[in-house]
Amino acid sequence: MIQSSFIQNRSVSFRVLSDDQIWEIKRAAFDILEKTGARVMHAAARKLLKQAGAIVKNDVVKVPEYVVRECLRSAPKGLTIFDRNKKRALEVEGRKSYYGTSTASPNTRDAITGKVHETRVKDIARGARVADALPHIDWVMPMGSSQDVPAFAADLHEFEAVVRNTTKPLVFIGYSKRGFELVYEMAAAVAGSMDELRTYPFIISYPEPITPLVFPEEVVDRMFIAADLCMPQIPGPTQQLGATAPVTLAGGVALAIAEGLLSLTLVQLRRTGAPCFLGSNVSGFDMATTTLSIASPEMSLGLSAQAEVAQSFGLPTWGLAGSTDSKGIDAQAGIESAFSILAQGLGGLNLIHDVGYMDGGMICSAEMLVMGNEVVGMAKRFIRGIDVNAETLARDVVQRVGPGGNFLQDEHTFRHFRNELWLPSLMSRQPYGIWQQEGSKDMETRVREKVKEILDTHEVQSLPDKTLSTLEKLRLEGEKELIERYGNQ
Repeated sequence: MIQSSFIQNRSVSFRVLSDDQIWEIKRAAFDILEKTGARVMHAAARKLLKQAGAIVKNDVVKVPEYVVRECLRSAPKGLTIFDRNKKRALEVEGRKSYYGTSTASPNTRDAITGKVHETRVKDIARGARVADALPHIDWVMPMGSSQDVPAFAADLHEFEAVVRNTTKPLVFIGYSKRGFELVYEMAAAVAGSMDELRTYPFIISYPEPITPLVFPEEVVDRMFIAADLCMPQIPGPTQQLGATAPVTLAGGVALAIAEGLLSLTLVQLRRTGAPCFLGSNVSGFDMATTTLSIASPEMSLGLSAQAEVAQSFGLPTWGLAGSTDSKGIDAQAGIESAFSILAQGLGGLNLIHDVGYMDGGMICSAEMLVMGNEVVGMAKRFIRGIDVNAETLARDVVQRVGPGGNFLQDEHTFRHFRNELWLPSLMSRQPYGIWQQEGSKDMETRVREKVKEILDTHEVQSLPDKTLSTLEKLRLEGEKELIERYGNQ
């Protein structure tokens, strides 16, 4: 029997922009690139752009639309990211959303004591281990920027700390051209070889141009290294509305798209077909405090709009959610985390990072990550929506139970309740009296206990001893080389 349109497959979602608005933003972005241009502080990049047809004057490059369009044609429209064990983990395409941790904060809210201190490699290792245990955190970034190792070699320490403590896919930043290369060498050691890493990529690089419209030499170096290896990358400039970008969301998104398109153009000119996201970090700017907000409604609105434009090109997208401007695990933290996680999941952004940020991105917190994991679970269930078919409509079940009956003991309930009904791991649904008997624990207490439980009991699958030795050797030799090369700068 043919049952046309009987099963509803579309998930719950929303749209921010109409097709006409997407068109207008695209036109504005192309106009920015062609009429305003960008400062490209990398000589080889300027040469590539000029050869392709761009107008170059000093370090300012103006790029015609046809150059960008040609690069858009060659950019992959989706990609698969694997885990450390070469298992498919992330199908980055369409409106599939995956959530990852925060990164690069100078400070950490200690996973054991709750006190804030400068980030250490030990904190990054703990953060990765906690993330590895959380079922709704799909991928991991180094949770912080380590302050207890030489700055020029920090990326080596951070990559090693993360890859030893999770099997999940990784996104990393890198702090120098050579450091970037060494991280890929370490990743290849984990994969088995560079060819194996290319075949089963488990890391994505995250070079960050500077808004508005500045592409520093060291950032382009990192983009080119990833392109040469044909490894996926997410160029992620940050637009602060009213500060580094127009205060109007339309203007901020147009600038974000322009910067993302120029990033993609550079990647494609360097190596045709190299995988590249169309990403940005559209953020609010608090005019009262003159600080960036990583939890404003404008952020999620702008990122969702930016993603819709990227989706119109068929390109992978990048979001920022699960963060808070609060300094504690309080009601503000819960509200801001939940709002952005749900909003951007509804927007269909692909990789959504920074679950676990606090204090406007200045603090990484394993506790915030654990609470965010709970919210992500709720959001994923909501976005999954409702399956409508003969089995779920349950007409025969209603007839079988009949008026005045109950469904608790019915086989249909047993078959479906685990899939249909989301169960919290942190939130309390107990009657008041039982909640009192068990200690009247608030959310912060439950989160801290959960973090301690993970750190006490969770075992991460270990890398082979040979791989661990190779990683240590690469890190030690690389650190020495980087200090000699960059230490006096």
